[in-house]
Amino acid sequence: MPFFSIIIVSWNALSHLKKYLPSVMATEYSNFEVILADNASNDGSKAWVADKYPGVRIVEHDDNYGYCGGNNRAVPHASGEILLFLNNDVRVDPEWLQALAKCFSNSKTAAVQPKFRADENPEYFEYAGAAGGFLDRYGYPFCRGRIFDTVEKDHGQYDDSQPILWASGAALAVRKKLFEDLGGFDEDFEFHMEEIDLCWRLWNAGYEVRYCPESLIYHLGGGSLPMGSPRKVYYNYRNNLMMLWKNCSSQSLTRRFWVRYGLDIIAGMRSLVGGHWAECRAIGRAHYHFWQSFPDTHQKRALLQQQRAVEEDPPTLLPVNIVLEYFGKGKQTYEAIFSSGPGQ
Repeated sequence: MPFFSIIIVSWNALSHLKKYLPSVMATEYSNFEVILADNASNDGSKAWVADKYPGVRIVEHDDNYGYCGGNNRAVPHASGEILLFLNNDVRVDPEWLQALAKCFSNSKTAAVQPKFRADENPEYFEYAGAAGGFLDRYGYPFCRGRIFDTVEKDHGQYDDSQPILWASGAALAVRKKLFEDLGGFDEDFEFHMEEIDLCWRLWNAGYEVRYCPESLIYHLGGGSLPMGSPRKVYYNYRNNLMMLWKNCSSQSLTRRFWVRYGLDIIAGMRSLVGGHWAECRAIGRAHYHFWQSFPDTHQKRALLQQQRAVEEDPPTLLPVNIVLEYFGKGKQTYEAIFSSGPGQ
């Protein structure tokens, strides 16, 4: 059974650690360690963890490096062959690691995501990861169990293990060697979609990302950036363009990127006409900063294209327009959209 290094990045989140860390420490699995990657907290987090759970390794950062930087800087301290990046607001089922371990028995499996349920409403999937993530043909992310703002009740409809395009960063297990070989999380993303970018790179390197329904976690969510905040809008739009430009195949880049770019312009115009000034400005800033940093992004793409092991886009980048299906046709669940199978 593989050894897991569970890395929990935290910044002034003592209340979350008190509520959620006990379940992680009660995990029924023999081969794991827990690392607290503390982003220069001043709320007593480190002292509380050291007192209550002396077995936890505390990595003290000298600044708040966010999710990407906090995790990247903690990885050299990890002893496990599997890294498990876990948010500090996640409660876990006692046997969650046993199920994840079985998924890594296949050497082609690079990363795995457990099933996400909502901590405050546990009959439902949780927004961030639900039953595994996909992208549509223009790079819009969605999950089995969650499309845009529609979150489904879990009645076992997605209890089959299958390949997914991306695993949520709130509970992402990935082989340490591959994570390091690919350079870890891209810190230029700062917030949002850094895990999608990583998983896409894993696919392009010839590996798979999978969903493990037998592994169950409960996520509070919504802690870093509130839904609908201009800052969240900004990162979602900017980072999506960066991700597409870095990772699309040579055959699909022009079509996927420029259609998505046009859809962004339409979204910005709708915000302007609807009087949502802050949202419109956030979209405009996202595009401006994308082009401002474009030389760096293009340089990353050039390197990644040289390293690709697979020329085509991943099969989990699905040939569907999720915006049209959801808003135009009123299909609000994965089952409704893909009743004839993915891509039909």
